[in-house]
Amino acid sequence: MRENPIVVALDLPRDEAISLADTLKGSVSWLKVGMTLFYAEGPEILASLREKGFNLFVDLKLHDIPHQVTGAAAQMSRLGAGMFTVHASGGSAMMAAAVESSRRAAEEVGVAAPKVLAVTVLTSTDDAGLAEVGVPATAAEQVRRLGVLAKRAGVDGLVCSPWEAAEMRAIMGEDALVVTPGVRPAWAESGDQARVATPAMALAAGASHLVVGRPITAAPVPAHAVQRILSEIEMGQ
Repeated sequence: MRENPIVVALDLPRDEAISLADTLKGSVSWLKVGMTLFYAEGPEILASLREKGFNLFVDLKLHDIPHQVTGAAAQMSRLGAGMFTVHASGGSAMMAAAVESSRRAAEEVGVAAPKVLAVTVLTSTDDAGLAEVGVPATAAEQVRRLGVLAKRAGVDGLVCSPWEAAEMRAIMGEDALVVTPGVRPAWAESGDQARVATPAMALAAGASHLVVGRPITAAPVPAHAVQRILSEIEMGQ
């Protein structure tokens, strides 16, 4: 049986996030903590969620000079992140620094090293959005370019839309993580995501983890929404 691939995005205030986590115990093993929650609550929110038994995907998209990212990546290990993100557009030296620093810090504190994921092109960005900031490539071309760069830098996986998952799987290899936001069940609206797919489509394309937010977090009974998505995956919809 396939391991539950769903990562629930907790883009919520602290009390709501904690309450939601409690309702999802036994339904999912991964939660995503992004900027909204982390910047409001700081590292304490990670400790609270880890105490509940969840694996944490810390999505802060580190992007700075290698020295700064070295320090931040080490903290991700010390805080118990299972996965965390860096921007591939920060360059190979920055990505390699994140990988080395997180592994070194994990060894120092005696924990498993978190997986470093490179973000290629945000799922809210399309070709027009790239052109607006001076990138002449299409979204697909830019994802490919950054994916190859990330592979050379030694990251553990990539974050990309489901539209690019198959190509990123081919670039990164079978053991890499391919984490896809922009996943919307067949019964949900796409919201502000531009490059979306259903859960089954994303997995068929090579995704290892599916980041799902509002279709679960805004559902009357979030655990039921998780089960509905898992059923949809089983049916291949």
